[in-house]
Amino acid sequence: MNIFYCPEILTGQNFLDQEESAHAIRVLRMKEGDDLTIVDGKGGFYRVRVTGANPNQCKFEIIDKKEKYSKRNFYLHLAIAPTKNFDRTEWFLEKATEIGIDEITFLNCEKSERRIVKLERAEKIVVSAMKQSVKSFLPKLNGMIDFKKFIITQLAKGKFIAHCREGERLNLKDCIINHKNILILIGPEGDFSETEVKLANEIGYTSVNLGDSRLRTETAGVVACHTVNLLCN
Repeated sequence: MNIFYCPEILTGQNFLDQEESAHAIRVLRMKEGDDLTIVDGKGGFYRVRVTGANPNQCKFEIIDKKEKYSKRNFYLHLAIAPTKNFDRTEWFLEKATEIGIDEITFLNCEKSERRIVKLERAEKIVVSAMKQSVKSFLPKLNGMIDFKKFIITQLAKGKFIAHCREGERLNLKDCIINHKNILILIGPEGDFSETEVKLANEIGYTSVNLGDSRLRTETAGVVACHTVNLLCN
């Protein structure tokens, strides 16, 4: 099933953007009268019919619509320090979206090796992964924010910081069962600093581990995402 993305869909005639139009008409050779599947990133899942096969602006009309398609009964927000090699963070974005995530924030931590993120590229990866995994909700992407500024503003009921430092850490899988609004912090390659962990603990974040192995940043993000989906769905 080929799925297309159109964030603004109105009653009556609508158009795919130039990139999606070119894929539908030039690549897939679709023509007037053919049916398409479209998601709007806000829960709308549409069956539509091509009414104008223009590779620059494919026109369509809505045949059927499902609302809140693939919606989960919990909210997952991962705040993660982007890796020095951003390809690894892009892999995380793709896999987390495929598994199921609602919001992603990039953290600027004491030991961060990357402090600038270009959201445009990240957004394209997330859109592609949403379509590939047949989801209708597009995860919210937030730009880089300082660790201390971020953690004091969050109101999630279940707040966790995953790290490998000494001290008591609970297993994530034992902590999330009773939560429907979950925030997990994932640190940079050098882990969170002692100061960051202490500050997070003092304002209500629970220290957790993701198992016995020491994981790369992007792997930790995917493991956290999968664990929450597996136990909360």
